[in-house]
Amino acid sequence: MISQKLRVLIVDDSASVRQILTSILSEDPEIEVMATASDPFAAARRLQNELPDVILLDIEMPRMDGITFLRKIMAQHPIPVIMCSSLTEDGSDLMFQAFEAGAVDIVPKPRIDTRQALLESSGRLREAVKSAARARVRPRAERRLIEKKLTADAIIPPPVLGRSRPTTERIVCIGASTGGTEALNDVLEALPANCPGILIVQHMPQGFTAAFARRLDSVCPMKVKEAEDGEPVQPGHAYIAPGARHMLLQRTGTRYHIAIKDGPPVSRHRPSVDVLFRSAAQYAGANALGVIMTGMGDDGARGLLEMRKLGAATRAQDEESCVVFGMPKEAIGRGAAEKVVALNQIPREIMLWYQAGQPALAD
Repeated sequence: MISQKLRVLIVDDSASVRQILTSILSEDPEIEVMATASDPFAAARRLQNELPDVILLDIEMPRMDGITFLRKIMAQHPIPVIMCSSLTEDGSDLMFQAFEAGAVDIVPKPRIDTRQALLESSGRLREAVKSAARARVRPRAERRLIEKKLTADAIIPPPVLGRSRPTTERIVCIGASTGGTEALNDVLEALPANCPGILIVQHMPQGFTAAFARRLDSVCPMKVKEAEDGEPVQPGHAYIAPGARHMLLQRTGTRYHIAIKDGPPVSRHRPSVDVLFRSAAQYAGANALGVIMTGMGDDGARGLLEMRKLGAATRAQDEESCVVFGMPKEAIGRGAAEKVVALNQIPREIMLWYQAGQPALAD
C-alpha cells in the first residue's frame, strides 16, 4: 500500500522562487506540491477548496505580508507553516513574530544567489516539510540527497565512566528544535535569577542566535547571551549556542567554561544537542541535568543517554506539550530520560534538582 504524500502549498511573490521550491520538494517521493500562489489572497482562495498538510510561506509580499496571513491561518484553521524568508538578523524581530504567530520553522532564503542557496539547502527544506507535517499546531488568536548522519564522535570522543571529577557547581544543558523557540521562552521566563548556569542548543539558522539570545534576555530574570568561545559558565546565566557552530561544556580544575567549535554536522545538525550532552556527560557527570525538548529527529537522544549513564539527572518533555514529539520520544525510547514532564513543569524540575543539596560526586 502506497502511503499518501504530504501536500504542500507554496506562497511566494517570486515566480522563480516558486519554481525552485516546487522542483526541490517534488524530488522527494513523499512530498507533493499541491499548488503555488503569488500572494496570500491567491492562497486564501485555494484554501477555500482544499487544505494542504504544510504551507511554505514568504514573509515579504505585496498586498499582505506573510505574518499577517499566518495569523489569519492560525485563527481560522491551523495548518503547519514554514516561513521561507530572505530576512537577515536585521529582520530577526519579524522572525520571532512569526514563531509567536504559530510558524513551526523558518528556512533562510538569501537575497543573493537565491537559486543556488536554495538548491544547497534542498535537504534541509525537505526535512523541514516532513517535520512540520508532524507538528502539533493549535488555534491562536489572530494577533534527495541525504547527507551522512554523523554521531558526536566527529566532534568529541565518547565519555569514559569514572573520569568525571568533583566540582562545586551544578549545570543544566537543554536541547530543542522545532517549536523550541517559544518553549525555551516559557522555561527561561519562569526561572529565577538565581538559577544554575544553563547551556542551550536550539536548532536555528546561522545569524539569528544572537538576536534570539537578546530577545530572551529582555524578558527573562537571568542573563541570556549568545555563547562565546572560552567564556566561563556562571550561575544565573543562560548561553545560546551560536548558529552553525557546535557548543561544548569543558572544565579547567573545578571551573566550567564553554568551547565553540567548527566541524561537520552531527545528527545532521550544527550546533548539535548530542555534542553538548556528550561534553556534559564527560566533564560534569552527576553534577549535570540534561533536558531534551520539542523537536524533530533524534538529535540529543544518544547524548542524553550518555549523561544518564554517567550519573546525570535527565528529563524529557512530554508528548502533549511538544510541538513535535520527535527528539523527546527518541530519548524516552532509549531509556535516556529519568522523568517525562510537561513543558510548564520543566522550570520547577530544574530548580528542585538545583536546590537538592551539594553536587553529587561522579567518582
